[in-house]
Amino acid sequence: MKILKACTVLLFFAATTVGAQEISNHALGLRLGDSDGFGAEISYQKSIGRYNRAEFDLGWRDSREYDAFKLAALYQWVHSIDGGLQWYYGFGGGLGSVDFEPRFRNNEPFVPDGGLFVFAAGDVGIEYNFDFPLLLSLDFRPEIGILGYSDFSDSFDFDIALGVRYQF
Repeated sequence: MKILKACTVLLFFAATTVGAQEISNHALGLRLGDSDGFGAEISYQKSIGRYNRAEFDLGWRDSREYDAFKLAALYQWVHSIDGGLQWYYGFGGGLGSVDFEPRFRNNEPFVPDGGLFVFAAGDVGIEYNFDFPLLLSLDFRPEIGILGYSDFSDSFDFDIALGVRYQF
């Protein structure tokens, strides 16, 4: 009986170690950061192939001038560097909604119109896949507005964030 338990534990650790070199089927966590104020996103990654995955992020942006909710979807290619260290790149897009803070124009208070916006995004980053189910990443996501409110549809944003995800 002791041999059976020892073999089961050994098999479990061997499977965990082998899986650490691959992209996990699912990863769920947070992506924290932004280029303009503080932003947090709930981030989900789904493996599509051995070296490809899809990432979906739902979050908010908070600055002195506006509050925004944003949904992003990205397709990524993942490449191993050494051990658990990997780098990735991808592209995608998303949509969001923005609400501006009241301002003054010609000494008169007014509230700028907000609304829906659509954007395209690229993504490049580096991540470390630990032996236990934790994934840490640092990525750079340039975004450009396509449609919607003019301050967002005409702007180019450099989104930099730290990701912390649980893999399962």
